[in-house]
Formats: sequence, C-alpha cells, structure tokens
Amino acid sequence: MSELPALFSDLALILVTAGITTVIFKWLKQPVVLGYIIAGFLIGPNFEWFPVIKDHTSVETWSEIGMVFMLFGIGLEFSFKKLKKVGGTVGITALTELVTMCVVGFLLGKLLGWSQMDCIFLGAMLSISSTTIIAKAFDDMKLHREKFSGNVIGELVVEDLEAVLLLVILSTLAVSKTFDGMQLLTSMLKLAFFLVVWFFGGIFLVPTVLRWARKFMSEETLTVFSVGLCFMMVVLANIAGYSSALGAFIMGSILAETLEAEAIHKLTTPIKNLFGAIFFVSVGMMVDPGILVNYWWQILVITIVLLIFKPLSNVVGRSMAGLDLRQSLQGGMCFCQIGEFSFIIATLGLSYGVIDEFLYPIIVSVSIITTFLTPYSIKSATPMYHWLERRIPHRLKERFANKETGLRVRSGKQVTMAGFFLRQLKNIVIYLAIIIAMMFIGFFICTFVMRYVPTPWNSAISVVISLTLLSPFLWAMGFKHTLANTTKKLMEVNRFNKTVILTVFILRFVVVLLVSYSVLRHFFTAQFWAVLHIHAPLYKWINFGFAVVFALMLRVLSPAMRFYKRIEDRFMDNLNKRQSVQVFAIPEILQENCHLQKMTLSPDSVYSGKLIKDTDFRDNYNVSVVSIERGKQLYELPKSDFQLFPYDKITFVGHEDHLRLLEGKVEVFDEQLVREHEDSEVEMYKVEVKKNSPFVGVALMDSGLADRYEAMVIAIERDGQFILNPSAKITFQPKDLVWFVAQKSKAMALVNS
Repeated sequence: MSELPALFSDLALILVTAGITTVIFKWLKQPVVLGYIIAGFLIGPNFEWFPVIKDHTSVETWSEIGMVFMLFGIGLEFSFKKLKKVGGTVGITALTELVTMCVVGFLLGKLLGWSQMDCIFLGAMLSISSTTIIAKAFDDMKLHREKFSGNVIGELVVEDLEAVLLLVILSTLAVSKTFDGMQLLTSMLKLAFFLVVWFFGGIFLVPTVLRWARKFMSEETLTVFSVGLCFMMVVLANIAGYSSALGAFIMGSILAETLEAEAIHKLTTPIKNLFGAIFFVSVGMMVDPGILVNYWWQILVITIVLLIFKPLSNVVGRSMAGLDLRQSLQGGMCFCQIGEFSFIIATLGLSYGVIDEFLYPIIVSVSIITTFLTPYSIKSATPMYHWLERRIPHRLKERFANKETGLRVRSGKQVTMAGFFLRQLKNIVIYLAIIIAMMFIGFFICTFVMRYVPTPWNSAISVVISLTLLSPFLWAMGFKHTLANTTKKLMEVNRFNKTVILTVFILRFVVVLLVSYSVLRHFFTAQFWAVLHIHAPLYKWINFGFAVVFALMLRVLSPAMRFYKRIEDRFMDNLNKRQSVQVFAIPEILQENCHLQKMTLSPDSVYSGKLIKDTDFRDNYNVSVVSIERGKQLYELPKSDFQLFPYDKITFVGHEDHLRLLEGKVEVFDEQLVREHEDSEVEMYKVEVKKNSPFVGVALMDSGLADRYEAMVIAIERDGQFILNPSAKITFQPKDLVWFVAQKSKAMALVNS
C-alpha cells in the first residue's frame, strides 16, 4: 500500500487541533480566531511537545486560498454601490490613519535606533490593518449588521488599495533610493484603469451570463461557477500586478449586484470557514518564543504605540468625516492590528535587501499579539464611549454629536457649472478606460488576422475589426450628451460658461480623433504604405485624414448607434437588479434614511402566527411590511389582518437602525448547531390480530386506534407480504401482524384489548 502524501497528515493535524481548540474557546466564550492561532502555535515548528507540520509549502498555499475566500465573502456583502455611499467618510478616515501611522512608525524607528529604510518600512507596515482578522472577528461577534461595520469594511477596502500604492512607492525607494513621483502617478492611473474596466466589464457580463444560465443552475453548479469566477479574477489581478485579495474582493462585489448574491454567499460560507481556519492556523505557526525573548522590549514598545495611535488616528479621521462619537469609537477600536499586507511589505524589503532581517519576526510577533487583542479592543468601544460621555464637556459633546439624524429631503438639485464639469470629467475617464480596454481586446483579436491573412489585406481587415469594436464607445465619448436642456441653460448664463462647455465637447471629440488615429497608425504602418508606394511623411497625414473622416462618420451615424443605448441599459439593469426586483425602488434622495430589507420569519420568533395588526412593527420600530413571499406566492402590500407564518420572507421598509433592531426578533437564530432533545416516549410495536379479536373485519378508519390509543399504523403484514401505510378503508383479518407507533402506556392498553 502506497504511503499517503504529507499533505493528508498535515490537514488532519491542522483541522483536528483547530477543532478542539475552537470548541474550548467557544466554551470559554472567546473568539474562535484566537483558538485557530493557538492551534497553529501548538503544531508549529516552535513547539516541541506536539506533532508538527511537515509540508509548509502546501499549508501556505491553502492559507492563501483562505485569504481569497475571506475577501470574496466580504465583497459579496459589500458592493461598489455601498462603497460609493460611504466613500467620502472612509476616504478621509483611511487617509488620516495612513499618514499618521507612517509618521509615527518612522519616528518610532528613529527612537529605536534603526536605519532610515527600516523606519520607512516600519511606518508602512503599521499603517495597514488586517481585513481578514477584522472580518473574522465580525463573524464571530455577529457585528456585520451593526451600523459602524459598513464603514469599517469600506475603510479596509480603501486601505488595501493604499497598500498597493505603498508597495509601488517602497519598491521605487528600494531600487533607486529616491522618490519617483511620475512612477507613483503612473501606478495610480493603472490601478484606476483596471478597477474601472473590471467593474464595468464585470457588471455588464457576469449578471448577463447568470441570467441566461439561471434555469440550468443548481446549488452544485452555482457553487462551482461562482468559485471559478472568483479565482479567474484572482488570476487577472495577479497578471495585472495586484494582490489576489484585491481580485477576490472585486469579483465578490460584482456578484453582490446579482440576484444570486445571497445564495452564493450561503453556498460559499462553509468553504470560506474551512480555508479561513487554515489561514489563521498558519499565522499561529509563525509564533516563535525565542524571538519574543530576544526582542521582547522592541515588540512591547511597537505594540503599545500601535494600540494607542492606530485606533486614535482612526477615531480622529472618523470625527473629521462627520461621524458621531459612538460610531467613531466603535469603528476606530477595530483598527488595532496589522496583518497580511504588513507581511508582504516586510517580504518586499527583505527581497531587496534594504531592511534588517530582525524586522520581519518582530512584525509577525506584533501581528500575533494585536490579533489576540482585536476582539477585546472591539468589545471595549461601547464601555469607553459611555465612560467618555459622562466626562467630556457639554460643548465638546455637542461638537461630536451627529447633526444629521433627521430626515433630509430635497425636492431637486440645481446643476451648477462645477457639477457639470465634474460630471463630464467622470464620463471622460470612464469612457476612456473602457475604450483602452476594448483597444487591447481588438488588438488581441487582430493578432490572428495579421498572422494568417496575407499583406496588405490583414492590416485593412484589422482596422475594420478594431474600429467597429470601438465605434459605439467612441460615439458615446464624442457625441453622446445628457441633460441637453440644462447644458443649454448653463451656456446662456455667461460667456465663460459657454467657453468651458464648448471646450469640454471639443476635448471629447479630440479624444475620439486621437484614439482613431492611434488604431490606424498601429496597423497602417510604414510597411503597409510602402506596398502602395506611399512614403513618410505623406502616409502619416493620410492616417490622420482617415481618423478625421471616421470621427465625422460617427457623428453622421448617430441614429445607427442606438445599440449603444442597449449596452448602457443592460449595464444599469444589472447594476440595479437586486433593488428593482423588490416591491419598489427607493429613490436616491431617500436612500440615506429609507431602506428595504428582506427577513425570513423564524418559527421561534414572537411574530410567528400573529396578524400584522397585532405586531409592534409600526409602534416600536416604525417600519412597514410591503410584501411577503410564501412559497411561490408573492403578497404585495398585505392587509392588517394578514397572518404571518414561519419561513415567510417579509420585506420591510424603514430606517436602517430600526430594521437592525427588528431583525433580531424576526430572524431568531440559535448558536447551538445540534440540539439534543429528551428521549422520546414513542416507540414501534407489533401485535397479532387474534381470531376472537374485536378488530376482525373492522376497517382501520373505524377501529378507533388513532382516537382512543393515539396509535399510527405503519404497516400490516399479511400472508408474508407487507402493506406499508395501509389505506384507511382496509379491514383487519385474523393473523394480521399490525405494526404501529404509540406511547408505551397507550400501546400496552391496545395490546391488552
């Protein structure tokens, strides 16, 4: 018999140890992530009294998969539309924390006597929090639906984007020892380009494919399909030079806009839990008691500084962004750790040889310690808020208070010149990113044409293919106008407005012209024109002339570009599909204070079996029922005498805070996975019908077995044959063996009769 690979024994050791430690930690009412880390330490190379992992490379790969699934799950719960809603708040907070911790880390390194590059890398490593640690803590503590959690997850996403830029900056510093501003700008533009292309392309393609395949989808196929999409985006992100975590998050955010989002989240959660456990076990394996002894005071100092300044800078940033003191503290106290990106930054420094080797184990140790403290830091936010609320001056308390709790409704927005310019600039950036992506796709297709079609026809065919592929998007860039009446009114205000608006429109046309010319120049090269006996500089002017003609043709053919409207409509339909399938759509002007949320009524809920008029939905929670799904039936705007049954899917409308409070009473969940019931008194018995029995010739429905003895007949054995679940009209015959289920006392009375 062949020997099993080491991976099997390693997985058995990891999962069994993790299972035992997490059960113990649940018994102690501690977060299970701490149990995973303890399990990792016990089976790691630094603990001699326990079996150790043999194949570390495979475990690292599996832990990387765990990080991918963690970010994929976060993306499924936090879409790009939500990020847009909290974008200003999380942007200010993340930037405040990044700048503060980079400066604090640099100064701390100087105080410790480290080199300049060590100080720079220390500041970068302390500035990035751990998405996976916070996400796992939220899962364990059931904080995902808390008001502050959305901002926290949004800020973690922004921090991941900041980490990508930090890697670029640090790479530049490590190689050239100088700051290259142009390379940083190029990297930011590259990242923005890929995000736009991935988002718009994904929203257009993925929900469209799922809509077509929906009737063929089972739980199995949907799981395979969604996980496949996740890893496909991970690969694309890696090819583009970004982390696998970013790719997984983006695909999760794309799938979050589909109707299948809830089902995908439910199906992939067990996979996420399995691989996530391996990830945290691998983190625990990095704990080295020897390093803790040798560098204990540096680790202690860095940990204390991190625990003070990182949450403090976050709280300050949240307050600057307009959040009240409670939300600022609840969110800020989540950011008291460093994680996976810090390890990546340290690895980068070691690979370039610009930081000392002792810095990596110090950072790992700080990460382990702060990971242990993260759940307790999160729990401390509410008591800290109550303590501060009693002690801060009244004037300062009013300054921290949230002044936007009331319902703010505006009848409409007045479009200003600044608003018009920003809208046009946003459209130009989006169109340009899509056009560049379509150019690359067209050039890729045309490589086969250039290879297999003879010259010069291959160039001509490639130009036709590329420009045809680009034509709808170039038309949208150059000639698609919205808010025409508003634009006309702005132009009539003064000459400055008219000049700016005309300049913007000319700029859009110039972009179309330049893109068209670049395509023509790419294929109509000097070699192509040489075949036609046309040489430079004449062929450059011919290419430019063709570009002008093509751009003008787009303007003339505007009526023929209606199919672009279908492309845009399909994108918007996919983006808003989850909201549009609800009873009604919440207008954007009300979305800040009014939300729709679907809840499944638990059999253990106090509302199960009640009429709507007998509930406290309106009185105590100020929410209303707008629809109820029961099986395949949809009841819209149910009346007050409508009765609620278990497992009804109820759609409520109300304020987010009120819905959050109500959810715990509607969807009642028991943390205990398997519940042991008391021993049943019901058992199965067998009795033979005697010749003199009073039941001979009596039909089952007339026998009184169910009424008098509370017995259920399961089968009748007659002439060696079994009659399962016999009909109520069947009559008992002598020598019938009757199998029935009843309580013991009732069964004995029946046998005696």
